[in-house]
Amino acid sequence: MKLGYIGIGLMGKPMVLRLLAAGHEVTVWNRSREKLAPVLAKGAKAAASPAEVARAAEIVMMCVTDQKAAEDVLFSPQGVIHGTARLVVDFSSIAPASAREFSAKLKARGIGMVDAPVSGGVPGAEKGTLAIMAGGSVEDIERVRAVVMHLAQRFTRMGDAGAGQVTKLCNQIIVGSLFPVLAEAVRLAEAAGVDAKMLPEALKGGFADSLPLQVFGARMAARQFEPPLGTNAIMLKDLENAAAVAKENGVSLVMAQAAAELYRRLKAQGKGDQDPAVLVELQAGK
Repeated sequence: MKLGYIGIGLMGKPMVLRLLAAGHEVTVWNRSREKLAPVLAKGAKAAASPAEVARAAEIVMMCVTDQKAAEDVLFSPQGVIHGTARLVVDFSSIAPASAREFSAKLKARGIGMVDAPVSGGVPGAEKGTLAIMAGGSVEDIERVRAVVMHLAQRFTRMGDAGAGQVTKLCNQIIVGSLFPVLAEAVRLAEAAGVDAKMLPEALKGGFADSLPLQVFGARMAARQFEPPLGTNAIMLKDLENAAAVAKENGVSLVMAQAAAELYRRLKAQGKGDQDPAVLVELQAGK
């Protein structure tokens, strides 16, 4: 299939590489052109604009930073809306209201949209084991399912437009609140003379076990922050979007709000682009 992909970042690069390995023809665009090099080396074709991507592809996929970036890619004078592709799959994490707005605007032009944010981080993107939660029509989701399953172990329709984004916010409330808890556990072990690097193995299979513990708990204990598997700024953006949805619906997010304040502090320290594992240094007073 002729596919397009916009946004060759931490997640976009491994996803495009998997699509190419599966035999699809992929046309790509990224705001910073130098980031295209790894996928061009594997056979992707570069486009000069999102509109050009949408003229070369049957389905356009995208993974960009936030709703403003998504809006620009879709609706700017050189946006996807000016191409010929009839379906957009957005892997970005954006506000549910934005997903609904973008879907309606595209639908008015005869273009379907699936909001399909992902969970599993860079390792999941590299291995094709992402959990992808989708909002959109049954027809659009089923049309793209075979392609998406090159990237995911689960691709679940959660409802109409915006439902995928609400589900991702639920995911981020859990994960974003868990990272500071992991940092506290690592620091307590260290302060009490226990080898914190042993925690993931010691707790494996118990009620405290989780993929974040095994991946990020280990990184915190080893002070391994590179290469980043995510960023504090993106986590903060997602938790702020969750807070906005919670306010609209009269829900209190005590734990998520406390976690958001820690990511806000990291961002203020110039660590917005760093891995969330640096929370352990915040716990250590650094």
